[in-house]
Amino acid sequence: MVRMRRKRKFLFRFLTAAISALFIFGAVFATITVPNFEALDSRNIVQSTKIYDRTGEILLYDIHGDIKRTVIPFSKIPSHLKEAVVSMEDQNFYKHFGISPTSIIRAVFVNIFSGQFKQGGSTITQQLVKNTFLTPEKTVSRKIKEWVLAVKVEFKYSKDEILGFYLNQVPFGSNAYGIEAASQNYFDKHAENLDIAEAAYLAGMLQAPTRYSPYGSHRDELEARKNIVLGRLLDNGQITKEEHEEAKMEQVKFAVKAVRGIKAPHFSLFVKEYLVEKYGEDIVERGGLKVTTTINWQWQEKFEDLLRTRSAENEKNFSAYNAGLVAIDPNTGQIMSMVGSRDYFANPLPEGCSPGLDCKFDPQVNMTLRSRQPGSSFKPIVYAAAFAKGYTPNTALFDLRTEFSVYCSPYGIPDPGIDLEKCYRPENFDNKFRGPISLKEALAQSVNIVAVKVLYLAGLSDSLKTARDLGITTLNDPDRYGLTLVLGGGEVKPLELTGAYSAFANGGYYVPYTPILKVEAADGSVLEEYSENKTQALDPNIAREISDILSDNAARAPAFTENSALYIPERPVAVKTGTTEDTRDTWVVGYTPNIVIGVWAGNNDNSKMERKVAGLIVAPIWNSAMHLIFNDLPVETFEKPSVPEPDK
Repeated sequence: MVRMRRKRKFLFRFLTAAISALFIFGAVFATITVPNFEALDSRNIVQSTKIYDRTGEILLYDIHGDIKRTVIPFSKIPSHLKEAVVSMEDQNFYKHFGISPTSIIRAVFVNIFSGQFKQGGSTITQQLVKNTFLTPEKTVSRKIKEWVLAVKVEFKYSKDEILGFYLNQVPFGSNAYGIEAASQNYFDKHAENLDIAEAAYLAGMLQAPTRYSPYGSHRDELEARKNIVLGRLLDNGQITKEEHEEAKMEQVKFAVKAVRGIKAPHFSLFVKEYLVEKYGEDIVERGGLKVTTTINWQWQEKFEDLLRTRSAENEKNFSAYNAGLVAIDPNTGQIMSMVGSRDYFANPLPEGCSPGLDCKFDPQVNMTLRSRQPGSSFKPIVYAAAFAKGYTPNTALFDLRTEFSVYCSPYGIPDPGIDLEKCYRPENFDNKFRGPISLKEALAQSVNIVAVKVLYLAGLSDSLKTARDLGITTLNDPDRYGLTLVLGGGEVKPLELTGAYSAFANGGYYVPYTPILKVEAADGSVLEEYSENKTQALDPNIAREISDILSDNAARAPAFTENSALYIPERPVAVKTGTTEDTRDTWVVGYTPNIVIGVWAGNNDNSKMERKVAGLIVAPIWNSAMHLIFNDLPVETFEKPSVPEPDK
């Protein structure tokens, strides 16, 4: 009986809602008129979202400050592009009458108790009227207006006319509206000249242009979307199998098109992507948000100039064409500066290279968000995991040539039937062996063989857990890393590794990084605001032990000399370098109790640099960055750890 009553109650509410919706639909249908789609320049952009620095005074990015749109005739749009868009956005476009009743019914069932529409697929016709003439608010009344307009538009215009209007106004990201502007923006060609692969990329981007931008940090997802488009075209019989394979294998060259009128470009676009993920593309594009970010504009300007100058020198001296830098307040997680490449507005290098394929310097790619091998800069995390198991800075291990594989003899000879690649005998960078050495000296001098032994003692699983606890999200394939993890065998993002070091600076707390101080709606209401958020990830004394080691210049000196670029005499500074075995990535992450700065240098195409340690290639950049902001920061000292005698 109870279940029966519930069913009747639900059915009654559903029928009431459906009848009410039909009544409103009919009333609106009788009064609303169809706008003139030929006047696309009058597109309804309600208010532009604006992104500011931490003072709320410096405008970094007006999202609609550089709109690009060129209307072209429907006949100038290639058939494979039209088919690609329809296959992804509205496969039944040529069958329905403007709305999809099944989608609407599904949405009503899902949202019937919410009072607003949070779910519901939109047809191409609905997208057209929504993007062109309606506000981005999510209410029942606005959704009904959308349905009504869509049906009326279908009565007034042919399907090809509607598709033409849509393709001439739909946003493709990077302020490009319509297919012609998108073609010029991404491929530097007219829409009528797009090939099948290029059309598939554009069709794949439409669902989320910011996320799937070829210049963003989700290029792999864009590739997957492109392949989905090609698969649908093949299944629909709109391209041949040969055309499908050719388009799938084609290495498409994207044009270099920097967003103009933007400050702190990599950071501003990072913030935009965050906003789109949280609030939706429509709200960010047309909702008039005011966003106050965490960025310190004075620092940002200094760091951009620094990377521009020093990277040019590194290109000449070390074949290191690019660099990235991120600065984080370790006590709040606020991103104070983010420089994603040596110069966002520069041309890619070497001259004539193809961005995304073979450029050593790809200006619009934000390298602070790309996964790269960290080399020895990952070691402090593994040492922290070992200290949590009772080992101490005074624990001694032997720095001797060691074979770590059970499949090989101590001399590196594989057992019968075992491949030589199964053997693992890491080398120290200087090819020296130091005999018995304390963990403090081994970490300070970045001794590889001892680091691998520390990982063995700490355990791969527990070391990865420590990394996750500190905010590193990319190490998800432990079988691939093995004992190479401690030498940088897994890929991490500079932003996340810099954030992880914050725990060493602040007493063991994981503080999630954030680019946002406040987001306000167009009416002034606060949608979100920064608040303290921290979790104890390490024992405070372990954090102090790591800082004590990394700030001890005397312990570091045998490997780096007393007056290296890692030493800053003006105040206590902890720092760690990282260089991959084949010198494809170089890192320095260093900190005081009130700032953490991570710097990466290398090449976008992962090509080798000159075989030099990070201390030569990237440490001078980090050292200069620290000095550029010291006048803005009080001198703070690290709390000394209590170090028990070793019991192992």
